[in-house]
Amino acid sequence: MHGYGDMPLAYRIAQAQERATDRPSQAQAEAGMPARPAEQLDEGYQTLVEQLRKTARERDNDAQGQALLTQHEANLGNFIAAYQAKQNYIRIMSGDVSAQDFTETAELMVMAAGGYVSPEAEQELRTALTLDGGNGPARYYWGLMLGQIGRPDMAYQIWSETLQTGPANAPWITGIQEQIGDMAYRAGVDYTPITPSPAQGAPLAGPSAEDVASAQEMTAEDRQGMIRGMVTRLSERLASDGGSPEEWARLIGALGVLGESDQATAIYAEAVQTFAGNDAALALIASSAVQAGITQ
Repeated sequence: MHGYGDMPLAYRIAQAQERATDRPSQAQAEAGMPARPAEQLDEGYQTLVEQLRKTARERDNDAQGQALLTQHEANLGNFIAAYQAKQNYIRIMSGDVSAQDFTETAELMVMAAGGYVSPEAEQELRTALTLDGGNGPARYYWGLMLGQIGRPDMAYQIWSETLQTGPANAPWITGIQEQIGDMAYRAGVDYTPITPSPAQGAPLAGPSAEDVASAQEMTAEDRQGMIRGMVTRLSERLASDGGSPEEWARLIGALGVLGESDQATAIYAEAVQTFAGNDAALALIASSAVQAGITQ
């Protein structure tokens, strides 16, 4: 062990919560980035991008235009403009979007901030993981954030699960493989390399495909109702039949999204008792507590 594992769980949570609360905003992180050198662009491509920008300003309810602008601004390394266009796209689509749309927004924000996961990017990731708990890129960036706020143990847990699930050729798997050894060291874990599944493994805890499809067609109010329904069903099943650490963690995270912090705290306390002595389970459950904004 390298010291971190000997810290009391309550202390880890308190320290992580403090760092999460006090860390720089997206705007502050962007302001600290060095100026980018001007790029030499093909004249035809420059004209195309300028036309896209003009069209997007004039037709601010054109979703396709915002999607194209997102792509081309990102190609040019203009990540702030890219994520702003992506946010416009999500606004225009008014609920008809997927978890991947929120993940892409977060990724562009992280790139604009030089690899830093801001509170604003965290919120985009939280939405993505609420819609699809198995979204690989979102899980990669969530682990990155956990490492940045001082919870390498939870980062290691979510990354190791994501590695085991695969698929081996996914770009986020490569990102995890390059960093998980250092994250394990920081967490006090004796790391043994994990071989990713060659194909997509069993889905991680999350809504069904039907739930996600339905959510894409709902208003924000309807989506909240859908989440409440899933929370009720999951809560009843865990109370009667028990469940895996992943399911307990998902319930805590969903309650946090709904703003029901008292119930999330009660479920968290019950989960800690249920999995006492299971360090891996407790790390995952503690991760969900941080996601839900629970302090201890």
